[in-house]
Amino acid sequence: MTAEPRRNADADWDAWPVEQYLAENYRTLHPSDAAVIAAHSALYQRIEPGSLHRTVEFGAGPNLYPLLLAAAASRHIDAVEPGAAGVAYLRRALADGPEPSWQPFYAECRRLDPALPATMREALSVVHVHRAPLTAPPAPPYDLASMHFVAESVTAEPAEFRSLCDSYVAAVRPGGYLVAAFMAGMPTYRLGDGSVWPGLPVTAETLHEVFEPLVDDLQITAVGRDDTLPAYGDEGMLVLHARRR
Repeated sequence: MTAEPRRNADADWDAWPVEQYLAENYRTLHPSDAAVIAAHSALYQRIEPGSLHRTVEFGAGPNLYPLLLAAAASRHIDAVEPGAAGVAYLRRALADGPEPSWQPFYAECRRLDPALPATMREALSVVHVHRAPLTAPPAPPYDLASMHFVAESVTAEPAEFRSLCDSYVAAVRPGGYLVAAFMAGMPTYRLGDGSVWPGLPVTAETLHEVFEPLVDDLQITAVGRDDTLPAYGDEGMLVLHARRR
């Protein structure tokens, strides 16, 4: 019997089941993601359009809405993704245009932040995809770093989770923005196709412990469990905003 992956290096991210993941999570706009979009939009609206020279999305994978959210504030977005499957999806989205299922997400982003470009293609035109480890973004320090459902979803080891969060914070210049969302209390990640991936149950207290020594203006907002999503064993989501100390 193959052991369940516990650390990031134990999982075959090149074989991440993108279509299964999208089908379970992003073919419709779920209430929890709408809540994350609303929280982040409130922050992005306070940033002057085009004022961020370069920003980064850690572990971008096939989730496009964090990239779309940043498109008004940032003139250049590096989407860092280590897995071949996620990179291929991102590059197709840039070359051929995003799938229509992302339109409701973008409509909500634009409703809350009218400074965003008129179309998703325009928004993604500032995105540059890099296949690279999460610990090696191409051009730090950034004005803003964003990370969504990554550090707690690639390892079951608390020390590695902390190390990934440290790398995320270190990618930003002092005073730069940190924008993130985490699954709360999610155990080992099991998708509907039967594949098993690492996972670490984190709480708001975990995030305070990890981030408070590194950042200022830390805000953590809980989003309740979304019953329209599969039962992953999670307790909802945690939205994080901060500035690097």
